[in-house]
Amino acid sequence: MNLNWMAWTKPTAAFFIIIFCLLVTMTIWEMKSPGGAPRVGILRFETTRGDRLFVSLLGSAFIHIFWLALFPGLALWWALAIAFIYALCVFKWV
Repeated sequence: MNLNWMAWTKPTAAFFIIIFCLLVTMTIWEMKSPGGAPRVGILRFETTRGDRLFVSLLGSAFIHIFWLALFPGLALWWALAIAFIYALCVFKWV
């Protein structure tokens, strides 16, 4: 498979591997406990596990884009760490 069209650095590969693992984990979790526990968080509307995962993934994509724009020379591992903390906050409070 020729994947030379994309700059497959270790952080880029880790980012996509983590997304894949999250989707598999959430699928298994949903199969074990359908529906999750919808709740109202700081956004003041009801969200489920899937909603919070989507918000986390969308936010982490923006974190990485802003990181690349604002700190082009720094490693993406920092952006990954910030995105992980962001995701934890989303699952706790949203």
